[in-house]
Formats: sequence, C-alpha cells, structure tokens
Amino acid sequence: MTTIRAFADGNALRPLLLAIIAIGAVGLLAELLLLEHYESGWQWTPLVLLGTILVAVAIVARRPSSATVRFFQTVMWLCVAAGAVGVFLHYDGNVEFELEREPLSGWPLFWEAIRGATPALAPGALAQLGLLGLVYSYRHPALRRNSPAQSPGITIDPSERP
Repeated sequence: MTTIRAFADGNALRPLLLAIIAIGAVGLLAELLLLEHYESGWQWTPLVLLGTILVAVAIVARRPSSATVRFFQTVMWLCVAAGAVGVFLHYDGNVEFELEREPLSGWPLFWEAIRGATPALAPGALAQLGLLGLVYSYRHPALRRNSPAQSPGITIDPSERP
C-alpha cells in the first residue's frame, strides 16, 4: 500500500524525472558545443544554464533539502525564461536575415523566419527541461514543513511520520 501511495504522490517517479533532466541537459550541451554555440554573450547563456542544471541535479539527488530543492527550482525557472528569450532571439535573427534577402511582411515573413537558418523553436528544448524540472520539484517531500532529512531514493510516507 505504501508503494501505491508513493507512486500516486509522484515520489516514485522523481528519480526517473531527475535522470531524464540530466540526460537532456548533457545532450543539449553536447549539441550546442558541436554547433559552436558560443560566439556571442547571448549564446553562452544556455551553455551556462545547462552546466548549472547538471550541478543542481547532482546536489538535489545527493541531498534533497528545502534549500537544494529551491535552488533547483530557481535554475528550472531560469531555463524556462531563457528558452522563451532564445525563441525570440532566434526568430528575430531570422526575420532580419529574411528582410535583407527580400522585402516580406505578414504571414510570408513569419513563415520564412520560423523556418529560417537558425532553428527558431530549438531554444524551447531548454524551456521544456525547465518545465520538467518544475514537475520534479512539485510538492517535493523536502519542501514540507518539518521535513526530516532524506537520503536519495527514500520516500517518506506522511502516515509514517512521528
């Protein structure tokens, strides 16, 4: 019965979500490095955030406490924001490029820019990792009042608390 209750609370899925976040961060980091996505200051933002995700995942996996989970949540919110800004920057760069090629406006301009040389929706992957991290931390046991210190992989059922 405890296993069913832990699964319903999402606690059984937390380690899997954390692993998916780590794998996604490593994959995105490798892809951006292979694409040489470090020519300007703005391009360093996702690289730094992806490295910070890996640090936050390691910290929260090793010692889930209210402070580490809050740090993790902050990093995830920054990823969501950076992903949205990145979509705008990619799209804006594509608009500028398309306008230099030929004078377009309205739907034709949008269509060409969204499909442009710089993948306009690619930064959404960073936002997606951030949202997945927020799902991981939703109602995390370490955020409960009077939460005892926990070891990785141990789920404390509320009915088992003193």
